[in-house]
Amino acid sequence: MPSWLPRSVPTGLFVAGLTCLSGVSGVRQRADSSSEASSYTIAFKSFAPNNTDIFIADGDGSHARPLVPSPALDYDASFSADGRWIVFTSHRAGSARIYRVHPDGSGLEPLTDGFAFADQGTLSPDGRSLAFVSSRSGQADIWVLELATGTLHNITSHPAGDFRPAWSPNGEWIAFSSDRDAERTSCPNTTKPGPGPFVTPQYLGVYVVRPDGSGLRRVTAPNETAGTPHWSGDGTRLAFWTGDPEQVCGGGLILGAGTTQIVSVDVTSGTRDTMTTGGGLKVFPRWLSATKVAYVSRDSLRFTGGDAALPGEFEAPDWSPDHRMMVFHRELDPRGDRDRPFQSWPSVDPRFGLLRVPDASSFSPAGDRMVYMLTNFAGPVRNGTLIVANTDGSDRRAIYAGPLTQDMTGPAWSPNGDAIAFGTGGFFQRAQIQPAWLMTVHVDGGGLTGLTRDSVNAGMPSWSPNGQQVVFRRASGVKRNLYVLDVATGATRKLETGSDFDTFPTWSPRGDWIAFTSKRDDDYEIYRIHPDGTGLERLTKSPGNDAHPSFSPDGEWIAFATARQGFKDEAVQLLLSTTFQPYGEVAVMRADGSDVRILTDNSTEEGAPSWVPRRRR
Repeated sequence: MPSWLPRSVPTGLFVAGLTCLSGVSGVRQRADSSSEASSYTIAFKSFAPNNTDIFIADGDGSHARPLVPSPALDYDASFSADGRWIVFTSHRAGSARIYRVHPDGSGLEPLTDGFAFADQGTLSPDGRSLAFVSSRSGQADIWVLELATGTLHNITSHPAGDFRPAWSPNGEWIAFSSDRDAERTSCPNTTKPGPGPFVTPQYLGVYVVRPDGSGLRRVTAPNETAGTPHWSGDGTRLAFWTGDPEQVCGGGLILGAGTTQIVSVDVTSGTRDTMTTGGGLKVFPRWLSATKVAYVSRDSLRFTGGDAALPGEFEAPDWSPDHRMMVFHRELDPRGDRDRPFQSWPSVDPRFGLLRVPDASSFSPAGDRMVYMLTNFAGPVRNGTLIVANTDGSDRRAIYAGPLTQDMTGPAWSPNGDAIAFGTGGFFQRAQIQPAWLMTVHVDGGGLTGLTRDSVNAGMPSWSPNGQQVVFRRASGVKRNLYVLDVATGATRKLETGSDFDTFPTWSPRGDWIAFTSKRDDDYEIYRIHPDGTGLERLTKSPGNDAHPSFSPDGEWIAFATARQGFKDEAVQLLLSTTFQPYGEVAVMRADGSDVRILTDNSTEEGAPSWVPRRRR
């Protein structure tokens, strides 16, 4: 038990000074959710922004106004070569589709349909074809759509991800970025800030290919990571950002603390010019003249050849051919997890409804209340707060806040409905250097009690159906093992799974299985085992991490987070708005691992699924 916690704590002691959240309530519908009744509802965490809109402005950024405002997400806009159209991505019909509209806001029409992710669209110079990124082949490929006929061509068709297509001025080439030439290995297990071994690193290069898929070649060097290519007006040069690959696992790109430069390369001779200097991330170059390039930095839009800058948020900017107008997107709703309403999201399979909640969650047996955690990411230290609320998001109340420097995992509502189990202490990168404990707290915030009392690292609890046992992950150095704790006696036993890297255990509601995540085969996959240690089975076999398993209340399904579709955009913070990484979807499978269905399909990270029980009448 931690030294800061007495063995019994008076009711309300750790609630004092916490802000009551009961004034924030309500579930907000996202655009065009399916009207078909769902048999199940899955709550999940998403790093997607709340509401990004496309803005059109004068060429110098002045007089910015919304182009086609919508409560759904709109982003990644670009002008056509003749300036008559603006192409952009929107979720206004539920999934990420590509639309076009005239600069005055008239003539709005969709260019793609269906649930498959479509983004980063750009029209060919003659306006007859659309190049865009889509996951309809199972991963992010570059597709070309012939607008007159509706004919689609996959021009990259590679298991890795391909992103940010850009047409050459003569229409003979498409430049793009891709992570195809780098092995998808995890970053080293470290206590330093940055992506841990649970995050897939992305190493990018810039390529060119003809619109029919021929002539593919790499433009950038193998010892650099690079992206967001853009052609010069005469088609002789490509500008893109480039950086040291060591920044990938060091967190410099994904966390925004690194340094990149804007360079231009002659596509024929390979001659290279570095167009920027100094520290900080610089991405998304756009040629404004033969010598001048605009690019995005952390806090402004900047230009080569001088110190001029436009302070503010200018995401994915693009200019009309005469440079008199520009488009970009920005976030209009800055509310974070603390204040954001719950959101009903469209699901690829309408049988499974989706509910966006602030973070990892668990629900009362009656299905009328829930608990979730809020993580404080501000500053160099962090902690977690447990929030209890009604399932519709109303009456939010903080019942426990851990000390600074103490992470939180879980939580798990007990089967008899009176207690919530959670882990507090050092988790993720800090699991190797800090202890952690399993705790329980009453739903009203009282009765805080330690379940584990030794100084090892214990977390990720899940109750047995009868409430008499808890399975949890125990960390020791780089090892991760599963243990089962007897709640009445405190006795623990190791669950022998044959591996020293297991985590995220979850007990089936029938009590016959414990599902968990394991990295025993150099990739996070989901397994199950009987509580007595027999019957080990591997349930998933796919490239990309599968993790966070959660059993449906009837035991028929397992929801989980998956990265099997790979990246859908460049993993650079300045391109991602509020999301952490451009991969991770919510999926379900039968309890035996069959019948896998991916329910979300977008370029933001989703995970930590949990099932909402049907409310008892």
